[in-house]
Amino acid sequence: MKKWKILNNKKETTTIQDVIDILFENRSLKTQKEREKFLNPEIYDITLTSVGLDAKEFKKFKKRIEVSIEIQEKTIIFGDYDVDGICASAILWETLFVKNKSAVPYIPERIEEGYGLSKKGIDNVLISHPDTKLIITVDNGIVAYDAIDYAKKKGIDIIVTDHHALGKKKNNALCILHTVSLCGAGIAWVIAKELGFETKEEIHKKLELAMLATIADLVPLVSSNRAIVKEGLQIIKDTKRIGLQELLLAADIDKKDVSVYTVSHILSPRLNASGRIDKAINALRLLCTHNREKAKYYSSMLGIVNRDRQDLTLDAVTHAKTLSLKTSYSSKITIVADKSYNPGVIGIVASQMVESYYRPSFAISIGEEISKGSARSITGVNIIELLRSVSPHLIEVGGHPMAAGFSVKTVHMEEFFKALAKKAESIVTDEILERFITIDALLPFSLIDKKLFLEIEKLSPFGMGNPEPVFGTENVGILDVRRIGKEGKHLKMKLSKEGTVFDAVGFGLSKKHDISIGDMVGIAYTIDENEWQGKKTMQLKVKDIRSSLQDTHRKNAA
Repeated sequence: MKKWKILNNKKETTTIQDVIDILFENRSLKTQKEREKFLNPEIYDITLTSVGLDAKEFKKFKKRIEVSIEIQEKTIIFGDYDVDGICASAILWETLFVKNKSAVPYIPERIEEGYGLSKKGIDNVLISHPDTKLIITVDNGIVAYDAIDYAKKKGIDIIVTDHHALGKKKNNALCILHTVSLCGAGIAWVIAKELGFETKEEIHKKLELAMLATIADLVPLVSSNRAIVKEGLQIIKDTKRIGLQELLLAADIDKKDVSVYTVSHILSPRLNASGRIDKAINALRLLCTHNREKAKYYSSMLGIVNRDRQDLTLDAVTHAKTLSLKTSYSSKITIVADKSYNPGVIGIVASQMVESYYRPSFAISIGEEISKGSARSITGVNIIELLRSVSPHLIEVGGHPMAAGFSVKTVHMEEFFKALAKKAESIVTDEILERFITIDALLPFSLIDKKLFLEIEKLSPFGMGNPEPVFGTENVGILDVRRIGKEGKHLKMKLSKEGTVFDAVGFGLSKKHDISIGDMVGIAYTIDENEWQGKKTMQLKVKDIRSSLQDTHRKNAA
């Protein structure tokens, strides 16, 4: 059972409009104009300045690009090996290639080169393309101080486009296009639009790539990001991109069923897998190819690699959970480190640690000289700032408030762990570590119907920053309950409140809640539409169950 944080428990919910008004208020949408803009975001309202990109820096960027086009100069689009980096690379490379046939995308290899622009990466670029004079980073580079200076010594201009947290100083790139309002691919799309090298229709189609990255990178789905995702989800339903067509086929997803869920849980892991344990360039090739047979080959390959990634992840997570019980530097954080962890899956390991223990978590792949780490956080703890507070113990660190990557000399790991634990003890409070579920409002069952469901759906797509509305109802009767699924992990229920009955399902709740027929409980849930044999009915997806006051009194009396 989690602590219930009810955002609005004072205003009565007697009509559907009451519910919708509360949902708008919880999202700080107070005026009718704000609400209309939220419901119907206009993609071409997105400009450089509206998302925080410096117009003066863009002018410098465009001027340098025009020079490279005029002489058909070797230009490298230097990406990253995750979905955001891959999609950003595809967007910007395709746009520049229209005018400069010497433009080439480059994705670093995780194990050999590490994250982002590096000296090793630059050397490898020069081996393949010795005439390189311009490198444009996408989704990386904002804190690549040494690599940028190294490139300048080699006679290479660097342009940085990135959305990761700024460092304490400015790098020496020729120009910098940075904002935290968008993901890397979102920035690439805005840049592509502003360059004007392609038709409006061609630029518009690229929103499907920006959408994939925006969802995968867990940026808040509000403002420009909401517009990108909403429009991108429509475009991909009729995608002309052969690679995406084959990726959907390989994943057994109908184009009309693509959603935030299918992108985050099915498509993103496949695109990410190659960068985790193989060559991320293959995912980029899939997105950019015009050859059907190559698209089939790459989509099949990604499926195989993803299954291998799943096996590696399962082994690492199982080991990490055992290890975390044996080692403890602080009760406020979780740290696991081992030589067996593949650097490509430590981010997932850290995420699983957060899910299991609800602590800021750090997973490290121990190397001979250098160890690579990944960190994931919880609400209330800025993980990148926490890591930067102990930066003297690290080689490099970068990321976001909720997720970060770092490297440390293996011989200094013990010192790093102790310093990190000491800092965590001072900033991570017991209150922060208390699990909670955010509930939009308490709701009577009598208001739940198809009309309410459709009104709520207008607020979609749901995700980070715009979560699916969660409601709470107290004193709900359990008419029926069954344990279903593998090992009986899930609950299938029939719930009743004042004569209104709904079917409900609680995924992963079986072991967390001991409930029986006849119990009176409080439930936190989302409203869903279930289709079975062609018939659609309202269904509740239960997120949490707690004993209601009425049931507690009844059991005490018994």
